[in-house]
Amino acid sequence: MEVRLLLLAALAGEHLLLLGPPGTAKSELARRMARLTGGTYFERLLTRFSVPEELFGPLSMKGLENDEYVRQLDGYLPTSEVAFIDEIFKANSAILNALLTLLNERLFDNGNQRLRVPLLCLVGASNELPESEELDALYDRFLIRRHVAQVSSAQLGSLARLAAGQSINTSPGDGATSSGGGAEFNGAATSVADGTGRFGDLTLEEFRGTAKAAYNAVELPDAVIDILTSLRNYLQDKCEPPVYVSDRRFMKSVNLLQVAAHADGRDQVHEYDCLLLEHVFGQRPDDAHKVKQFVLDTIASDPGLQQTELVFLGLFGRACRVLEGRNQQELEETRREAAAVVELLDLRQGGLAQTLDGNFPDLRTSVWQSESTVQAAVQALTPQMTENKKRVEELLREALILQAALSNETEPGLLERLLPKRYKQYQKGISSRA
Repeated sequence: MEVRLLLLAALAGEHLLLLGPPGTAKSELARRMARLTGGTYFERLLTRFSVPEELFGPLSMKGLENDEYVRQLDGYLPTSEVAFIDEIFKANSAILNALLTLLNERLFDNGNQRLRVPLLCLVGASNELPESEELDALYDRFLIRRHVAQVSSAQLGSLARLAAGQSINTSPGDGATSSGGGAEFNGAATSVADGTGRFGDLTLEEFRGTAKAAYNAVELPDAVIDILTSLRNYLQDKCEPPVYVSDRRFMKSVNLLQVAAHADGRDQVHEYDCLLLEHVFGQRPDDAHKVKQFVLDTIASDPGLQQTELVFLGLFGRACRVLEGRNQQELEETRREAAAVVELLDLRQGGLAQTLDGNFPDLRTSVWQSESTVQAAVQALTPQMTENKKRVEELLREALILQAALSNETEPGLLERLLPKRYKQYQKGISSRA
């Protein structure tokens, strides 16, 4: 998952924060990203005593002779394209101000000149979360955050073989190659690569151009917008303690989902892409679970189905009134509405059937979800979506009955016998209005 998130961050032009104990290959990920992009690489470990010269370059002696306070930037962070800063939260105030502007605006002040830096992605690493409030701004600069753990007990044998230079036998979907040389994804990057489906064929220019291409090519459906807005409201207004999500982070999360869809070869963001937000919206380690659970619950509850049920109930009431009044113009309009509802329900029923029968193909074919994430999501979604499918099938049956009644101009009493539950709801609505 760390490999996937780093690749996604680079494609989106964002930064990745890795939190976890030493010796978990955090720096190795950044080095491999530099090799993949072919970009200039910079790496540094910060301490409490680090000075700006370590990151931004020494002062130019020639410049000082000419009364100019400028740095020699070559080989330092302002000239790098991929960077790794270990113990990032040990940055002191002398480093912090320049680092904030460099990360967010990609600008660096060298003397009286403001220079644009070529930085594509910075990987920050730390053993712990920042405790000082003055580091909150730096923490917010990392759009994607991931807690890195040790290799699991089940994979220690593979780690031993890797250390001995032996090949590793891996199962599909675990994100590793047989040689241990990095990640290879199931051909999902053809829209941003050259058609071979291998991320290794991407150039630095293609990395830089992906975010803009995704912004222009990928749509954000209303269902995804609803998840985003309701998730932020939930985190800030209903969680205890509240989880703050800045407007900047909210907007960048939208662009990140567009990049994820574009690199997957899609022209729309899918609801399942919102599962990535567990690495974006959380402030503390346990926040990721809250985000993930909310997204799964929202997808499973299917708010669109609840809205469709309300639309059908309104249509049923109108059909009863039209069949009583026999106004031909209103009857034709109601028939068209019924046909539209039937078509909508038929599509929804087909989509749910395809998802359940195909074992969630849209989720499983996403390059950005690990096998363990997919399995957990499928297990959480299946019971409620199976129930939703039954509700849609029943609603479709009722809509077809209503459509036939309107076509045949039946008596309202027949509707009462055919759909007694809906007729009671209709009568109850009349009584409440009266």
